[in-house]
Amino acid sequence: MHITFVKKILSSGELCKKCREVSERLESEDLIDSINHIAIADDRDPQSEGVRLAKQYGVTRAPFFLVEVDGETTAFDIYFKFKKFMLEHGIGAASTSSL
Repeated sequence: MHITFVKKILSSGELCKKCREVSERLESEDLIDSINHIAIADDRDPQSEGVRLAKQYGVTRAPFFLVEVDGETTAFDIYFKFKKFMLEHGIGAASTSSL
């Protein structure tokens, strides 16, 4: 399994609020070590890696995750769907907190 986490940098140069929140959740829910690569979708650079990945996989909001398993890539643009997928594969810790 290979996981790419795509974060968005706003035109102001700051990380988007949701990206910061999801990064914190990855840490607190023991999923951060499962991330193989972090890509940045930079509003100031239409050729940034994250922008290209968003176009390639048809994702319109950030943050998002690309999970490759056995050559098949699935995009998750909702953190809780990503988390559920990971828990179903025995990765991460269950949490009772909600957003």
